[in-house]
Amino acid sequence: MPSAKRPADPFTARDLQLVLLRRMADHNPDLVDDARRELGASPAEMREANRRWQAMVRSPHARGSLSRYRSVLGEPESRTPRRLGDLDCEAWLWPLPLWPHLRFEVLLAPNGAVGNEWLVRAPGAEPPVLRTLDDLTPWSCTVDDAARAFAPARPLEGTAPTRWGLALTAPDGRGVRRRVVAEFTWGLLQRTTVVGEPD
Repeated sequence: MPSAKRPADPFTARDLQLVLLRRMADHNPDLVDDARRELGASPAEMREANRRWQAMVRSPHARGSLSRYRSVLGEPESRTPRRLGDLDCEAWLWPLPLWPHLRFEVLLAPNGAVGNEWLVRAPGAEPPVLRTLDDLTPWSCTVDDAARAFAPARPLEGTAPTRWGLALTAPDGRGVRRRVVAEFTWGLLQRTTVVGEPD
């Protein structure tokens, strides 16, 4: 008689943090390794968490993004109205232990569609001091932090669904203003590239 198939372990908040880290490893493997060890996870566990997440997302029976996050993270810490252009949206925020001053945000459109899924500054948390290029270090800020500090910043299309870019102008250590492309994964800064001086 064939043995019953063992049910898969539930996907947890720890697993989701490993998924976020897996995407960040392309740019900052050392930071990712430190964070992975903080979670007490091996490289194999991180790969397996990512494999399971991708299988959940791509399954023909996959639940919607919002339901998936609620099943993993529980009820959000807060639900905040957010006006985007002509749309009245709602931002759902969850804490993640790896980034205590940030929150994982899922932006919900009026029709129930999910927009951004990324890390943002926690309500009430002090934003980082960003004055020059030297302050734009990996993991130092979110998309909104950088956009506010170096306004006006122009959004750029990312190279993958979890990636975003900003074109901005910031002074270097000598005070020379530079045109910069800042790259983000899951909303967290990964690297910057100087592309020239302002015209």
